[in-house]
Amino acid sequence: MTPVRPEFAPDASLSRSEMEQLQRDLAETAVFEDEFDFDPAAVRAESSDSEQVQLGQTTGQAETVDSEPPVVAGVDQAFAADGEKAVSAIVASRGGEVIERVHAVEPVEIPYIPGLLSFLEGGAILSAFEALSVEPDLAVVDGSGRIHFRQAGIATHIGVMLDLPAVGVAKNLLCGRPRESLDGYLPEGARVAIEADDSVTAPEGTVIGHAYQSRQYDNPEKRHVNPLYVSPGHRASADTATDLVGRLCAGYKLPEPTRLADQFADEMKADVGD
Repeated sequence: MTPVRPEFAPDASLSRSEMEQLQRDLAETAVFEDEFDFDPAAVRAESSDSEQVQLGQTTGQAETVDSEPPVVAGVDQAFAADGEKAVSAIVASRGGEVIERVHAVEPVEIPYIPGLLSFLEGGAILSAFEALSVEPDLAVVDGSGRIHFRQAGIATHIGVMLDLPAVGVAKNLLCGRPRESLDGYLPEGARVAIEADDSVTAPEGTVIGHAYQSRQYDNPEKRHVNPLYVSPGHRASADTATDLVGRLCAGYKLPEPTRLADQFADEMKADVGD
């Protein structure tokens, strides 16, 4: 799969101000509304571990649909032990069945800078997409989409470049303001809107994503699981992005596409020499 918008390539040689301007341009090009070539209700995943112990109550079976499940590409990254190579892994699946796995290795050219992750990892991700032979309908990326200072996290960067519906799933909140406190116990399936504040270029109060409780223990007095932070990357709304992640979780905290990509990235990292 080759980029449709190569002018947005994450060039690590740019100055910081140039990188930030590129992200503003990306955000203006991104579509934060549903624009799919597939039925979102057909998205589903199944756990590859049938003996997994459930922490909380199940949310019930997804409704039956006639549409063929779309191809979902899970994207995650790892780094070689020397820290000088980025390893990007993509696992493509349809209805929970893995149909292709690819990876790419690219040199690390800049250090990690909050808000500029795509300039660190984007080159390896795009190389991995070029190695993918199947045509994905949706990308689920480990990282932020619109929950980003300039509304252009790594899921937005990749989604716009490939003109591919994309969703970002992050483990930590980069910016924005939760509509409700996240300090307490959230039941499984709960979502809390993340709104733009003065740290985000979107108009204040804009819903840029959700804190989504994909998995939870039954007893809040003992321990609890922190939520995921889900945001649209491209061609998806905040609500539907969170719906899709809910459909793709198969009993684990992470959605199955990125969980499998994370495992594959770790496997491939072990093969990269120091």
